[in-house]
Parts: sequence; structure tokens; C-alpha cells
Amino acid sequence: MFDEMIIREGSVRNVVADDGTVTGFSFETHMPYYRGLGLSMVEVPEVRVDGVAMSEESLRLTYNGVTRTFAELADVTDVRWDLRTFATITVLTDGGLADGEHELFVNLRLRVSYLPFLSENRYTRKVTVAA
Repeated sequence: MFDEMIIREGSVRNVVADDGTVTGFSFETHMPYYRGLGLSMVEVPEVRVDGVAMSEESLRLTYNGVTRTFAELADVTDVRWDLRTFATITVLTDGGLADGEHELFVNLRLRVSYLPFLSENRYTRKVTVAA
């Protein structure tokens, strides 16, 4: 339903630490559901770049200015990811993404209370990273 917004166009960029070191990359993402959900209902997404899977431990979600690991989200029952708002997924990987075009695949997984299965929402976007 909202799959094309799983990777917000033009939002992919490398993450640079204060000392100038590139520590990973990030992109904005939208809740792929017609209603908001509590952060505790957001599972670890699958993220692949050019066919290479990123480790679950390297993923972070920033919502409303607070960054958490996906493991920490299971205990966040008082924050709701609202429809029409974006969060940022950061992937910690030394050097980030090389300049040029990449294929970014994301599968956002949600636990919806009335669904007897995990909701999986996939999208692939060609992205360009510039220095």
C-alpha cells in the first residue's frame, strides 16, 4: 500500500562522524501501513545493498529524534509511529556506500494485532550516492 515510501526518494546519504569518518549510511522510511503502530510492533527489517545483506546488529531506527536498535524497540510501548511521518534507518558499516548507483532493498516487517502472520512490506530502489 505504501511500499514506494519504504525508501524515501532522495534520502539516502552517508553518515559522517564528527571526526570526518564515514560510519555508515541512512535513509528515510515511512510506515508501510494504513494506520500508525507502536514502535514495539516494528520488527528488524531486512536491508540489502547490491544484493548483500546488512547485519541486523548494524541497523538503527531514529524516530522523533531518538535513535534505538531494533532489539530495543520491543520494549518501546509508549511511542507510536504515526501515519504520514518518516523515520530514519541507519546502517552502521565502515565507509558507508561508495559513490555511484546502488540497488537498495528493504523489507519492513510489522506485527499487526489482528493479522495471524507477520506483515512484510518490500521495496527496491535504485539510489545514487555522491561525495
